[in-house]
Amino acid sequence: MNTLPWLPPLVEFNDFGGDWTAYLEAVYAYFRKDFITDAPYFRGKPVRLKRHPMLLGKEATFWHCVTTGAVEDERTPDIRRMERIRWPRPCIEHKGALKVWSELRGSEERVHLWVEEEGYLIVLAIRNGYAVLWTAFLVEQEHQRRKYNRRFEENKKP
Repeated sequence: MNTLPWLPPLVEFNDFGGDWTAYLEAVYAYFRKDFITDAPYFRGKPVRLKRHPMLLGKEATFWHCVTTGAVEDERTPDIRRMERIRWPRPCIEHKGALKVWSELRGSEERVHLWVEEEGYLIVLAIRNGYAVLWTAFLVEQEHQRRKYNRRFEENKKP
C-alpha cells in the first residue's frame, strides 16, 4: 500500500484469482500503456526502452522492472516489483520532492529517482537525445535505504 496520493494503487496478484498468466499479462498491459503506447518524457527527453533481448514477446526493460537477479538469464519474478509496475511513469513525470541524482556507470550517465517515503527507486540511462528506463525496484532493507540516501547526498547537485 502506498502513502503518496499521486502514486497509483498496487496491482496485486490476489486480484487475479491466483492466475499467474493473467497477472503477468495485466502487469505487462500497464507497462505497455505507460511506456510503449504513450511514452513519457524526462527533462524534455523521451523515455525509451531497452527492447532486446525480448522474452515471451516482452521487452528487456519490462523484465528488469518485474524480476530480480544479477545473471540476466536467471532473473526471477519479484512480486513487489510487479505490484508497483504503475509507479515508474508517475515518478518520472513527478515534479515534487523526489531525491534525484546522477552517477556515471562506465561512460554512461544514470539518473536515480528515489521515492524515499516508499523506498522505491527508478534508474534511467541518459543517452544522446533520450533517456532509457533501465530498472525500477522496491528497496526493502533499511541498510539499503540508508545506502541510497548516502548516494543521494554524495551526488546531489548544489
